[in-house]
Amino acid sequence: MDRSNIKILVVDDVPDNVKILLSILKEEGVSLSFSFSGEEAVAMCERERFDLILLDIMMPVMSGFETCKQIKKSIINEKSPIIFISARTDVESISKGFSLGAVDYIVKPFHPDEILARVNTHLSLSIAQRQLAQNIKHLNRQSEFKQKRLLDEIELSQREMIYVLMEMMELTSDETGQHIRRVAESAQLLAHYSTQLDEDDESIIFHASPMHDIGKIAIPSEILHKPGKLTPEEFEVMKTHTTKALNFFPNTKRRLINAASIIAVQHHEKWDGSGYPAGLEGENIHIYGRIVALADVFDALTHKRKYKEAWTVKDALIYIKEGQGKHFDPVLVDILFDHLDEFLEIIERHQTHEVS
Repeated sequence: MDRSNIKILVVDDVPDNVKILLSILKEEGVSLSFSFSGEEAVAMCERERFDLILLDIMMPVMSGFETCKQIKKSIINEKSPIIFISARTDVESISKGFSLGAVDYIVKPFHPDEILARVNTHLSLSIAQRQLAQNIKHLNRQSEFKQKRLLDEIELSQREMIYVLMEMMELTSDETGQHIRRVAESAQLLAHYSTQLDEDDESIIFHASPMHDIGKIAIPSEILHKPGKLTPEEFEVMKTHTTKALNFFPNTKRRLINAASIIAVQHHEKWDGSGYPAGLEGENIHIYGRIVALADVFDALTHKRKYKEAWTVKDALIYIKEGQGKHFDPVLVDILFDHLDEFLEIIERHQTHEVS
């Protein structure tokens, strides 16, 4: 894609800050615009579409928060990704930024490499979303004779988009590629033995489950990569990775993308209703979400993370058994125990020397 067609808007009331950001971004070969006020930025967004908006918070007359609200009302830029760049580091400001629809929050002072990495990540996501939406619109305009071929092409496009997102997630979150693959294969195995699902479901859950933590891309790095225990306020921000995942998926009835969206939002719900984000209970949680919840926890427990050592398989199984009918779907727990050797084979196949 010709990057000169990509438009980025920088909004900051301090000219030196604008100059720095423009200097960092000019090497990317994109089209750059800037504004020194929220009011002017809103007016610009009424006239032309931007692929990404970098927005300061502490501005006179119209703050960045209010500017974001107004831009989201714009028909042209209502879906344009907005990244807040601010010296504010308090959890309340970060949470408010995300609640207003921002896709990211960068704290000043920043490093040029951080700006470029996050900008390119969200540009890639935005472009992928638009392309997928265009493919879906194109499908709806085609005759019935051509629909089967186009459906196959769109299914492939969905898978390609998911793999692109997965690569981005590995670079920006705490998820390793091996963890993502183990969860995908374990989820597929649970689906295989579930009487509720068929072969199509097995394939869908295998390709969709790698997106279970895609929302972590939108979590500030100082929270996402914190080596110690999160504060209650930080954990509330972390929990938003479930609902923030919706920003990465277009509104579609296509099964694969829809499944990825369901999994990303629901994989922290619990059988007894004590999970998040919606407190769903029992079979009100989609079977895909219940499956990935179990596969994700089993793998996370038995492998080392920055904030914990790996548990032994025995201790992990004790924990899961205690959570049967509370945290986890009791039928799925039985499947795990009944076919434990097959699940352990998956771990062996993707061994990273993190398991005990």
